[in-house]
Amino acid sequence: MDVLYFLTERTKFIRYLYENASQPFLETKRKIEAHEEPFEPPYSEDPEPPFLQEWLEADEALEVLGRNCISMLSESLKLYFTTWEAQLWRDRPCETHFKKLFKENGFLHGYRACFSEALTINWDECPADFSILEQITLARNADQHPESITTIRVSHNEYARRKHPQLFFVRESEKDLMRDPDYAAGPWFDPTLHVSSETLLEAITQVERLADWLEERILDAKFPRRNSTSLSE
Repeated sequence: MDVLYFLTERTKFIRYLYENASQPFLETKRKIEAHEEPFEPPYSEDPEPPFLQEWLEADEALEVLGRNCISMLSESLKLYFTTWEAQLWRDRPCETHFKKLFKENGFLHGYRACFSEALTINWDECPADFSILEQITLARNADQHPESITTIRVSHNEYARRKHPQLFFVRESEKDLMRDPDYAAGPWFDPTLHVSSETLLEAITQVERLADWLEERILDAKFPRRNSTSLSE
């Protein structure tokens, strides 16, 4: 099985899904902000902006879409690992041998340790940004396990903030607040898990970069004659 091909097919679909599913919500927000039909503001002395509810609903839909795409991306990366694991070590489940690491640090660190030991690879050579990769998995966990029924909004928990002081999936306005140590240290500060088009695309790039790099090392280990054959040609 061409594992990398199927991962790439998944990442292509995630790009396609976000690009096409986001358009109606982006267009609604644009029309409201531009006062275009059917959102031409009527005369009103109400200080609240017209069509605020419609704008907020479209913005919230974009938030949910972005988080769903990140969840799909995280699961796609996990499937990449588990598919290769099944092909390479049917009788040696990584999660069994690195149980504590999987439980305490998540599947990314667990598989990183497992593949490192089995394939004798140097992860320092990997060009992917592991800070972003880890935040993909943390974002998925936060999205799939919301803490309150009263809101669709999802926040970064204390663990994520402590592990990644420079959060990747966050609004620019909240990044500014995070630079203020007095404000960020307050119990009221609860940064939103925000997945923009830009951060989603960068996250996908990092997953693909990891898989491209790891694939060569897996194939070298599985087919050791690859290198000798290529050198003799």
